[in-house]
Amino acid sequence: MKQEKSRKNKSKKNAKYYVDPKLFQRQILKYHKDDIMTTELGESILNIATRLGYAPNFINYTYKEDMVGDAIVKMFSALKNKKFNPERGNPFSYFTKIAFNAFCNRIKKEKKARQTLLDYQEEVYETLADAGHISHANNPNETNEYEGYE
Repeated sequence: MKQEKSRKNKSKKNAKYYVDPKLFQRQILKYHKDDIMTTELGESILNIATRLGYAPNFINYTYKEDMVGDAIVKMFSALKNKKFNPERGNPFSYFTKIAFNAFCNRIKKEKKARQTLLDYQEEVYETLADAGHISHANNPNETNEYEGYE
């Protein structure tokens, strides 16, 4: 039991952050003072968005690159407009939440676009079926003029 605790403590001490919260906070304070975007600050924002894409709830989306891009834009916008007060909270969690919301918004947009496409396809199919250009698959009395070409 005691060995398990020491292993857990060791692994926490040796764990490397992909974005160090204290360093990230200092970078934001420096940006608020100088209005100069440093490479390190940009990399921190990029790392937050990229690593969030590996979360289990986002891993299998085919448009994950769009989600990451949206998150980066939203985080830079929040940084530029100085929406975060570094003295009040944790910048890592604040920017991660912005990225999370951007990911969710992209998923909603993609679902809506997909549903619009499916509705359009169904409408075109019904129009063609009603005009007699194709047969309804459920109606065995109608024949399909393209049956022999499968």
